[in-house]
Amino acid sequence: MPHLFDALTLRGVTFRNRVGVSPMCQYSSQDGFATDWHLVHLGSRAVGGAGMVMTEAAAVTPEGRISPQDLGLWQDEHIEMLGRITAFIKDHGAIPAIQLAHAGRKAGTYRPWSEKSGPVPAADGGWTPVGASAVPFAEGYTTPHELTVAEIDTLQDQFVQAAQRAIEAGFDVIEVHAAHGYLLHSFYSPISNQRTDEYGGTFENRTRMLRETVEKVRAALPDDKVLAVRLSATDWVEGGWTREDSVELAKQLRSAGADIIDCSSGGVTTNISYPVGAGYQVPLSEAVRHGADIATATVGMITQPMQADELVRNGRADMVLLGREMLRDPYWTLHAADVLHQSTQNPVPPQYARAF
Repeated sequence: MPHLFDALTLRGVTFRNRVGVSPMCQYSSQDGFATDWHLVHLGSRAVGGAGMVMTEAAAVTPEGRISPQDLGLWQDEHIEMLGRITAFIKDHGAIPAIQLAHAGRKAGTYRPWSEKSGPVPAADGGWTPVGASAVPFAEGYTTPHELTVAEIDTLQDQFVQAAQRAIEAGFDVIEVHAAHGYLLHSFYSPISNQRTDEYGGTFENRTRMLRETVEKVRAALPDDKVLAVRLSATDWVEGGWTREDSVELAKQLRSAGADIIDCSSGGVTTNISYPVGAGYQVPLSEAVRHGADIATATVGMITQPMQADELVRNGRADMVLLGREMLRDPYWTLHAADVLHQSTQNPVPPQYARAF
């Protein structure tokens, strides 16, 4: 029976433990470029013992950014700084991962600590978002341009090109972001997809955009690199995407070349009643893991070492991702190893040993 500090191997990548840093937007880029902030932010979690360190959502096009300050990977010039970051992460024993994303109809908004909120007007650097259908995310949001089939094909190619740049930058795990109401999620959720062509209507049609994207990205990756997909495994809305839908989709994504499903939830609409509590999304990971026979990562309100260890020991997830808890404590993994009596498997860096 594996535990939190057992190694995990997917394809040609071995993670030193099952702890991962969840992608968390920093809203600290200019023109998509990573900075010293990203180096320190991500690097400190590698020093802190995590098995995998994942970047925030990196937009595959300028128009795919959640905010104008988002990270990007739509041009070759972005590679150099990201390569510096991946080298540091690897030097300290962690696996570097990147989340590739397009925000769809939720793109082009002010970052959270701005004085203003909602969509950024064109005069201030905003743009018209795109989506599965010409339906705005919420009141006050811009109506998105409904993508044509030709534009869908172009966007899929942009995911592929970003994935190729990610490999050049040194990432070993590429995650396709298909959750939280962003572009790919907006295609498979019946809440946001009102199309009547081959990308809308039935389950098979609504999931086509994501399945094709995953197939194309997998084909462009070296065989030894890991392909992850983040899903919103339920919309938490009546008439929306369900856990059962996610199990079926995960089976198809496994066939398309995905290695692990990162199970999150929600985000496709407002006024959702989430059953938020400790580990509230774990049942989604558990259902996908056992129902689709694919490795899963779980995330959401996981804070305690024993809690995280239980999830792996009882087969509810293969990897545990921490977000806010890692912001509070970059060295959570080292502390967890001590609590779980696994310090010999996850040693403290010698520079910090006298403090532990």
